[in-house]
Amino acid sequence: MSATQDVPTYDRGDLSFIIVAGAMVFFMVPGLAFLYSGLSRRKSALSLIWAVAAANAVVIFQWYFWGYSLAFSITATNGFIGNLRNFGLMHVEAEPSPGSALIPDILYSFFQMEFASVTAAILMGGLAERGRVLPAMVFIFFWMTIVYCPLACWIWSTNGWAFKWGVLDFAGGGPVEIGSGVGGLAFSWVLGRRHERELLNFRPHNVSLVGLGTFMLWFGWIGFNGGSAFGANLRAIFAIWNTMIAAAFAGMTWCLLDFRYEKRWSMVGFCSGTIAGLVAATPSSGFIKPWGSVVTGILSGALCNFATKVKFMLHIDDALDLFAEHAVGGIVGLLMNAFFASESIIASDGVNVGIVGGWVDHNWKQLYIQFAFVVASCAYTFVMTAIVAKVVDLIPGLQLRSTPEGERLGMDEVEIGEFASDYIELRRDVADTSTFGFPPYTRRTEAAKNTQEEPRLNAITEKPEEGDTTPTTARSSTPPPAPVS
Repeated sequence: MSATQDVPTYDRGDLSFIIVAGAMVFFMVPGLAFLYSGLSRRKSALSLIWAVAAANAVVIFQWYFWGYSLAFSITATNGFIGNLRNFGLMHVEAEPSPGSALIPDILYSFFQMEFASVTAAILMGGLAERGRVLPAMVFIFFWMTIVYCPLACWIWSTNGWAFKWGVLDFAGGGPVEIGSGVGGLAFSWVLGRRHERELLNFRPHNVSLVGLGTFMLWFGWIGFNGGSAFGANLRAIFAIWNTMIAAAFAGMTWCLLDFRYEKRWSMVGFCSGTIAGLVAATPSSGFIKPWGSVVTGILSGALCNFATKVKFMLHIDDALDLFAEHAVGGIVGLLMNAFFASESIIASDGVNVGIVGGWVDHNWKQLYIQFAFVVASCAYTFVMTAIVAKVVDLIPGLQLRSTPEGERLGMDEVEIGEFASDYIELRRDVADTSTFGFPPYTRRTEAAKNTQEEPRLNAITEKPEEGDTTPTTARSSTPPPAPVS
């Protein structure tokens, strides 16, 4: 915009609302970090927090560098991906945004950047307990460029083929949810399964962090979906209500389904269901009436729960169920638009007037439009993610997976050198401590010290075994190497 042109006038309430909503979406990034940390083993918890935090930084650079331009440049007309008109945020100033005339381009670029950051953060769950973090950062830069930007262009750019075809996707069922969920499945497939020893008796190491991360995500999702109305209007309020309803019903549904196995009210189950409902609300919350979100929540809670079995059928170690939660939840939300999308809800923002909804508006063809978009997004994401991951993995020094010894020790030990939680005065593995909480240091006689031979200890009583005459007060100054959990 030249200096002689007048700056367009925007409603300051709309501007303030989207700024706050963008900050709420950013709050989802540490929410995902806490969630992933709690769901993993303690020895690999911090590596996931690091990966989520670093991926956020990589995406901010990528989005500024060329990501926003590749997704939203208005001069690209191929319908698949943008051009470099807005490289380095050039020409991204006060003009009305390509997403809505209610906010300027510079604010829209910030808001969409947070969507991209959350998508990358979700995808980092595929690293769980076996992935190296530096190669993952190289991967996420190229994944954002080759996978996410085209998906965003298809549905949100004014020249995208899905946008022109009439696909209904409010806040990212395709780019965000299918992109991260199917992408996570492909990424896990390239990484390979964890060793069987790591899969036995697996339990989250900190369920409190799982709960904390889930509610941080829920809070951020209000801005995620509500802000996608791009103004402080009635459609934003409907989107927020639908988000709350879908999350609540999905959480209860998942929890009830898990109760039938162990007759316990699983906190992890409730959190998993809540996230499934939030995911399903992402594409649907700005299109359907609140009663439709009741159906959406119940279906997403049930179908995402059942979808956790898919990884066993495919023999893919999707450790944090990215496919079951995000891909399946996103697909449910996109298909619900075909049935329940309402013209009155769409027009409640005062901008998108005259857009016909789904079956409730007698628009019968919307179902095959939504289904075709789902198939295209899933196929493109899986194939291209697998290719990008494999190419990065073949570059010398950028192997995506750690060594077997590194997996045994834990990613925190070999990749980060710090720990999300550690014990002072105790060994890092609970199995190394005695029943009474003291390190079972091995006693040595003078002869044993000279020959480097150590008599064995009874792990429970810390008494020498029969035939060992070592005084009980004699202990080695250094404990033996710790076995790995």
